[in-house]
Amino acid sequence: MNTHALLKAYHGREDYSEIARFAASLETNDEAETLRLVAQRFGITAVYGENSAPITLFGEIGVDIPQGAYDQLETAMQSPVAVRGALMPDAHVGYALPIGGVAELHNAASPSYIGYDISCMVMLSILDIMPDDFMAHRRALAEDLRAETSFGVGVGFNPPREHEVMDDPLWNEIKVANGQKRKAQTQLGSSGGGNHFADLVVGEYTDGAEFVGLLTHSGSRGAGHKLATYYTKLADELTRGRVREVPKGHGWLDMERESGQEYYAVMQLMGRYALANHELIHKHFPARAGLSVKDNIWVRHNYAWQEGDGIIHRKGATPSAKGQDGIIPGTSSTPSYLTVGLGNQESMQSSSHGAGRPFSRTEAKKRHDQAAYKDALQKNDVLHFGVAQDETYQAYKDIEDVIAAQEGVLVNTVAKMYPKVVIMGGKVDDGD
Repeated sequence: MNTHALLKAYHGREDYSEIARFAASLETNDEAETLRLVAQRFGITAVYGENSAPITLFGEIGVDIPQGAYDQLETAMQSPVAVRGALMPDAHVGYALPIGGVAELHNAASPSYIGYDISCMVMLSILDIMPDDFMAHRRALAEDLRAETSFGVGVGFNPPREHEVMDDPLWNEIKVANGQKRKAQTQLGSSGGGNHFADLVVGEYTDGAEFVGLLTHSGSRGAGHKLATYYTKLADELTRGRVREVPKGHGWLDMERESGQEYYAVMQLMGRYALANHELIHKHFPARAGLSVKDNIWVRHNYAWQEGDGIIHRKGATPSAKGQDGIIPGTSSTPSYLTVGLGNQESMQSSSHGAGRPFSRTEAKKRHDQAAYKDALQKNDVLHFGVAQDETYQAYKDIEDVIAAQEGVLVNTVAKMYPKVVIMGGKVDDGD
């Protein structure tokens, strides 16, 4: 009898050596009896797929929500620690948990359910300039913004930006975080690529009042991606030691164990780091342009929030508690929305984080119509820099449909914001 092969479900457990010695000491060659005695002493190893936690949809499958995204969430809800799930109207296929997916796990955090761009965020600063004055000086302001942002694979600033987040003691207390500190310092204040952007927008509140804003979207950059990769692998390894037939990417870390507590602390550190990246842009651009910030709002996605013994994972979804300010971006030539949350309990007080993709980046490039895109930019009077073919409005769902699916249910619209300057960075390097 091959004891090691027989105990496959226990591989990865911290006490595996003790389990293996116990099994080898048994005076039986009967595999079923060996497993029974091992389970009696060390506990039964669960089987992934025996659970079926409830799912709430905010959209119709095949119309608003791709079948593949629903299938991914259904698989996630088969986890032994899954409590409930929800899909936002911008949902599309991701890695393990779909983008636009919300999942509550019992006392457990899943790194892949949070995502590789930990604590990706959107920030809006309302500036002390009126739309007419802004449009008259738009080109100069666009150049100021380009000078104070950094887009592209692996890029940062020289000399590096400074922020108190780099003095956080966790950088030195947690070994794996310390290994990413230099990268984080180099990329501090930068935006990366993919769907990350820095926009200047003209907004209109529902009462007709107008404003000008700086709207940015980025996350924890290369450091966040490296840390997410490390903990996703660790979660899969540890989970497979306790649960059989776990699909790749669906592992988790127990919050009562050191591994879970460490990951949660690292996630929060990346949250502070991502916030610092936005704060630096929203500090340096107004200073360079001679403007002041009248108000500032930010929201995050790709993050987890602890509520009692439940861990609410929002991957490409944002918190929308009752009265909470929210931002739902559109695309490089369609509006973004300033919202207020309605605290919908079935969505776990969540809403969409954007428009969402109807198909993959590869398919978006195949379908790209450059002439139509140029027409849209001209029609909407958008000054643009670095927008890739898989980041045009054609690569996304209709933001108006996505908002309509959650208006009065998850959020109410406060203002509509129209892009007038769009800066992006092409290829993504941080897991977005």
